[in-house]
Amino acid sequence: MNNITPERLAKYFDYTKRALDEARKAVDGSSRAMEFLDMASRYYSDAVHFHSKSDDVTAFAALNYAHGWLDAGARIGLFKVTNSELFVVD
Repeated sequence: MNNITPERLAKYFDYTKRALDEARKAVDGSSRAMEFLDMASRYYSDAVHFHSKSDDVTAFAALNYAHGWLDAGARIGLFKVTNSELFVVD
């Protein structure tokens, strides 16, 4: 698949938003965890902005960066999550 279809973008927006919401509830409270959460939130916000400008390629990239921060935070234990559908935790 070489296209970012509206359906594919919507799927990634949903996926990343669910992971962001779950991470917010499971953050360990450390300054490092808050930094990871802040970066993920900013990239998600960037994705919304780029999508509103019809720049879906950049929006898709920003969503992947956002989720990368969330996965990294989960993997090193900054987010106490167990959902292996949304995070690389097992």
